[in-house]
Amino acid sequence: MPILALLTLAIMITALIDAITRREDQVKHLPKFAWIILIVLLPFIGSVLWFTIGREWSAPREAMSFGDPRRWSADAAAPAPAPRPREPRSTTEQLADLEREIEIAKLEEELRRRRAATDDAV
Repeated sequence: MPILALLTLAIMITALIDAITRREDQVKHLPKFAWIILIVLLPFIGSVLWFTIGREWSAPREAMSFGDPRRWSADAAAPAPAPRPREPRSTTEQLADLEREIEIAKLEEELRRRRAATDDAV
């Protein structure tokens, strides 16, 4: 008989802790305070009712792991997150990049001419 009383007490305490720590939007059918009163006045029945119809059950979460958060997803082939937009650059930096591109294009053109000249000579 004492085992049944201890089991009822353990279920009641678990239900009370769960009911108290739930947010209001996670409680169904009655206000949170009414559920707490019901659990205290009718320990076994109130606890069973709380766990069956009183609380909002969320989807079970997967266990967290260490490492890169992109590896936590169940689908390993999930697309990578979109890259962050780059910081806005000043006009001077943009002009310097354009000048570098022009210089690279000139060097590539010079290299093509020299290769064409050596191919013709051979």
